[in-house]
Amino acid sequence: MTDEPSTNDDEPSDESDHAIERRLSILREEHQDLDAAVQALEERPQPDMLQVARLKKKKLALKDKIGRLEDMLMPDIIA
Repeated sequence: MTDEPSTNDDEPSDESDHAIERRLSILREEHQDLDAAVQALEERPQPDMLQVARLKKKKLALKDKIGRLEDMLMPDIIA
């Protein structure tokens, strides 16, 4: 029956934390890749500033996602 209480309430949270950590790892790698791409474009004699701006915007969006996921992993501490 489904009326029985769960014996380990931490398991879903642990699985969720692991999924968040995996996602964070992927997003951080994408952020580093974008950073390298921006640097490579900026080093060109005549960089495509529109492309640089687009990549920086994507980089910022990734940073925001990373921050939100990191906040999900850390509980709020009320001082």
